[in-house]
Amino acid sequence: MSIPNHILEQLNSQADLISIIGRHTTLKRAGSEYKGCCPFHGEKSPSFYVNPQKNIYHCFGCSVGGNAISFLRDYENLTFIEAVNELSKQTGIEVPKEEQQNVSYQRISPKSITPPPIASSTVSAKSPTQIINAPSILSVSNSQEQSQNSYRDQSIHDNNSNSYDDYPPLAAYDSVPYATDGYDASYQGDTNYQDNSSYPPAWLTGDADTTALYDDNSVSDKDGNLYELLEQIQQFYQHNLTIHPHAKHYFLSRGITEDIFETFGLGYAPFGWQHLEHQFPQDIEGLKALGLVRKSESGRDYDLLRDRVIFPIRDNQGRTIGFGGRALDDEVKPKYINSSDSPVFHKQHVLYGYYESRQQRADNWLVVEGYMDVIALYQAGIYGAVASMGTAINESQISRLLTLNPTLTLSFDGDSAGQKAAWRTLEVALPVLGDDKELRFLTLPNNHDPDTFIKSQGADAMREQIATAMPLSQYIFAYLSERYDLTLAEGKAKLMSQVRALTTALPKGSSFRYLLNNDIYQKLGGKRSQNKEAKDALLDFDGDMTISQQLQLCFLFQPRALSDDPIEAIWQQAGINDLQLPAHIKQKASADILRPLAWEDLQDNALLDIVSTIKRCLNYLPKDANAAAHFILSNVKPSTQETLSRDWGGFYKALTTRNILSLDGLVEELVSQLIERHMKKKIQDLVKNPDNIKLAIVRKQSQLLNDWLRAQQAEQSAQMATVKS
Repeated sequence: MSIPNHILEQLNSQADLISIIGRHTTLKRAGSEYKGCCPFHGEKSPSFYVNPQKNIYHCFGCSVGGNAISFLRDYENLTFIEAVNELSKQTGIEVPKEEQQNVSYQRISPKSITPPPIASSTVSAKSPTQIINAPSILSVSNSQEQSQNSYRDQSIHDNNSNSYDDYPPLAAYDSVPYATDGYDASYQGDTNYQDNSSYPPAWLTGDADTTALYDDNSVSDKDGNLYELLEQIQQFYQHNLTIHPHAKHYFLSRGITEDIFETFGLGYAPFGWQHLEHQFPQDIEGLKALGLVRKSESGRDYDLLRDRVIFPIRDNQGRTIGFGGRALDDEVKPKYINSSDSPVFHKQHVLYGYYESRQQRADNWLVVEGYMDVIALYQAGIYGAVASMGTAINESQISRLLTLNPTLTLSFDGDSAGQKAAWRTLEVALPVLGDDKELRFLTLPNNHDPDTFIKSQGADAMREQIATAMPLSQYIFAYLSERYDLTLAEGKAKLMSQVRALTTALPKGSSFRYLLNNDIYQKLGGKRSQNKEAKDALLDFDGDMTISQQLQLCFLFQPRALSDDPIEAIWQQAGINDLQLPAHIKQKASADILRPLAWEDLQDNALLDIVSTIKRCLNYLPKDANAAAHFILSNVKPSTQETLSRDWGGFYKALTTRNILSLDGLVEELVSQLIERHMKKKIQDLVKNPDNIKLAIVRKQSQLLNDWLRAQQAEQSAQMATVKS
């Protein structure tokens, strides 16, 4: 049986290599790679690396290396066919049953036809030769060559927070002697997708005599190649964007800059029912195989994408494999159309924006709903946003993203459809959500999506939203509590039943299963955690608040929390005030760097205003919480008063409805987060403006703070009562 090369490449690129190898040796994250002891030879010092970006492994001790198929063959002793079938089951990529199903198609001699005129009310008629000579189309480079060259140039970023500082650069993988595609020749497909010898259309070559395009004698003896045809079509669409101002205006009106046109290969499919057949008359069979040309009920061929802006869809190697088209008129339905599945395009295995984000070495990954969200985030310098192809993201895709980063954020619209999609994604993700993985949920305020939010609030505000996205445990309770009447025992029982059903989908041995059940149980009236209840109350009335604003409202509700300064308490409990330093560092350290942290150091004027006002008025405040809050508000600055007055009523109602009496735990958590962020920023500033003494001290302080925070979390988990399932 002959298996096409492109199928083998898809299997290897989509395989969860970390999980496959992780069954046989312990792998730990080392920068953007994973490191462990080589399973092929006994060793005490790890020299075995797995690169999830290239999805290959290599041991720098015994020189073994390869990809998913080679590992299954060489270590698990599977035959080539068994390895392929195993990866097919894991990834869902179907291995063709017949040899003929590959990327080749039969080219034909076209009939003599007259090219249609360019349909544009704003562009004067141009001859084919004029269109050919457009400079933008001649500058289009081969995306596959770009991706290969970029892999050779990649290097690992230095990660100061990681203890692994001796892992090799990505370039080291390109010098190792093994081949990643050296399979037995009897199983090789008979098509080489990298061959670029097929004919280009006349508008691309710039030949003055365009009649050669329709000459029967111009047909190459060689079969066509779908990858090459897709590249030609992508360039055709991209060229059309330059000569149709109304299409280009659509992107410009959405705030997309022209350099992004090139990065994502954006284009335009013109009017006309058969423009692709006119441009590629020899490739009708290829166009049909790609689903870009279809047959009507009357038996006539027509183009799928017409008068739509085009979003090329690329695979992990950067090759164009399909297209998404958006109608320019919002009244046209459907608004979006994707090209259908083909031998090279399988919707359920492709994420839009994945290739472009990898080119930027994205570290934080965010799943969004639309193409424009991906592009808007990329243009704002927020890399790592991906979108599915009109279908729900699947388990293997989530697993791959969690391999690249153990925290994955999902951003869905706040409407009913968006939240249903978020919940479906949660259910799909649970089986691959190990204890070291984390899922977060981001619902932007005021019905914004990432595209509109960035335009309205800016990139920094978007980064803040991503950083404070809701953890999975909070999202589950917030979602289900809206669907059941929790004032009734029956409603609580139904909610708990659904939570238990959800947690059974978590991996075997998951600690999160017990912790989540406990957490929800406490919320429903078990050993109630006031801290958790207060955090949930915050979600009830406003999800667009910063940590500082939440803390200010907490101080309004419970001003006595400042009787003993929270910063001083944390500083002391974490042992930072008794910092043990080497003598030579202590002698050179300034008194300023050794003093305890103060509210002024956080450089937050509104928070400082609230804290200082409460400390002045603490002995004169009314006992009633609402009256005390209004007394405090009357003594703060007008700007602070205006901001907090807007939110106080909703916050107070949310807390009293839930019968929350104490915010001690929440205050400690919020203050800890502010201190942690302050320390990180301080370290970044000292790295940019080196001061080795200060940097050593701040890093030690930050380490003590992190150790204390982890100890607090462990203690809280240990105190939880086990919920019987």
